[in-house]
Amino acid sequence: MRRSVDFSRRARRAAVDALPLRKTPRYRIGREASLLLAIMLSASALAGEPAALPTSRTDLTPKDQARVLAVTRPTTDFTRPEPFELMQGGAGTSRKDASRDAFSQSSANITFEEEGTFKLGNALFRKNWVSSPSSTQASDGLGPLFNERACQNCHLKDGRGRPPEGDVRSTSMFLRLARDAGSAEERAALADHKLLNFPDPIYGAQLQDLAVPGLKGEGRMRVDYQEQKVTLGDGAVVSLRKPSYTIENLGYGPLDPRTTLSPRLTPPMIGLGLIEQIAPADILSHADPDDRNSDGISGRPNIVRDELSAAVTLGRFGWKAQTALIRQQTADAFAGDIGISTPEMPKHWGDCTEAQKDCLVMPDGVQQRLGTAEAPPPVMDLVTFYSQNLAVPARRNLDEPVVLAGKKQFSEMGCIACHTPKFVTMRGTPYKAQAFQLIWPYSDFLLHDMGEGLADGQRVGEASGSEWRTPPLWGIGLTATVNGNAFYLHDGRARTLAEAILWHGGEGRKARDRFAGAAAADREALIKFLESL
Repeated sequence: MRRSVDFSRRARRAAVDALPLRKTPRYRIGREASLLLAIMLSASALAGEPAALPTSRTDLTPKDQARVLAVTRPTTDFTRPEPFELMQGGAGTSRKDASRDAFSQSSANITFEEEGTFKLGNALFRKNWVSSPSSTQASDGLGPLFNERACQNCHLKDGRGRPPEGDVRSTSMFLRLARDAGSAEERAALADHKLLNFPDPIYGAQLQDLAVPGLKGEGRMRVDYQEQKVTLGDGAVVSLRKPSYTIENLGYGPLDPRTTLSPRLTPPMIGLGLIEQIAPADILSHADPDDRNSDGISGRPNIVRDELSAAVTLGRFGWKAQTALIRQQTADAFAGDIGISTPEMPKHWGDCTEAQKDCLVMPDGVQQRLGTAEAPPPVMDLVTFYSQNLAVPARRNLDEPVVLAGKKQFSEMGCIACHTPKFVTMRGTPYKAQAFQLIWPYSDFLLHDMGEGLADGQRVGEASGSEWRTPPLWGIGLTATVNGNAFYLHDGRARTLAEAILWHGGEGRKARDRFAGAAAADREALIKFLESL
């Protein structure tokens, strides 16, 4: 008698059970499981609170676990695409044409009713907020200090932002403002995960360049670039641009001398709900903080406190993996970017500090009949659902010989040591569309030291000033199609994928050097592979 849940027969459900189980000797599965557990326990112990983190998946039977281990093992056959590789976002993958709207499609496996919820969330994601008071009920509350009036204005077409150029205002890249602990009490707060870092005492956690009428903005980010020539192994020369950041026209006095400036480009929104449903134990299984295998890669988790539940958990979102849940990330963006309060972040005046008294006396946009926040629970529910269900686009040209050759180079150069190709999401998810999906994000969601060249000097939780979370690569080949430009890395300094690779230092240095020393045809093949994602 068949089990009631048969994913192989239902296209709207996960595809994992339809995959062939590779014939793996029993002793090998047992050894992998033991190694997996040992690595996870090591990672948890170094994280500071091992009891707070799961060390194994409780949603899988032994048969399921063996299947998942077999399916997610990196391939060694580069003569043809892997099964289901086309559907890099699982059964929810969008098969729509690769156009400017490629990142704005809903997951293909949500229900008709959920599609309606998605569209309502999309409308709120695009909504322009206005300053208080106004005649537009439930739309006021903007700022008083802010960077943009709508989520969509930062996440352009649900895709990647861009750094400011010339007189163009930086609507999709921000400056984070923070310092490290300066006292025993502050160090204790960081150790207990009560805070990620400490904001500037006047300007807060983020520079806001805009303000409502009657108030002035905090200042304007300025970026200056210095070109650096890099000669590759075959004599080809690539120019990299090294940025430096300053703030012009500071509106409220000088910054604290300890405050660091960290530019953050807005990342693509696709696949977030799938990332949220990767089992923590599977992410932790890739952590190797002591580099026990001596490969030079020491990925480690950013352990943070979930502000919604107060539990210590695994960070997986943001450039430094500082946020655990999409709902929290949404609330943080409402407060910091737009100046809108939510039940999760009841800051009616956004990022205004006690030193900015003129800001704190401005009217807020709370409508008591709707709740105690400017964006009440229904708004948060809809925007969060929308963010969780933006589909990953299907792969393109994955069976072309040059793409397959590039995939082989990606593996042999060591890129998959951080850019883990595959995961299988958990079975017990809030929404069936994200349950037990084979996905291809090409990220381990861990922190890696990327060297001084990419360092921002800003601590965020357990992430140091030179550590960054491995960004997912799915959809990266559609960056120019969706956004009309192609800027990569956390600050958009890289103008091509080749430049992004050549900026890799620290734990990425070996892979970078292999790329730089490769033949031109091999480098081009690797780029073609990335463009197919």
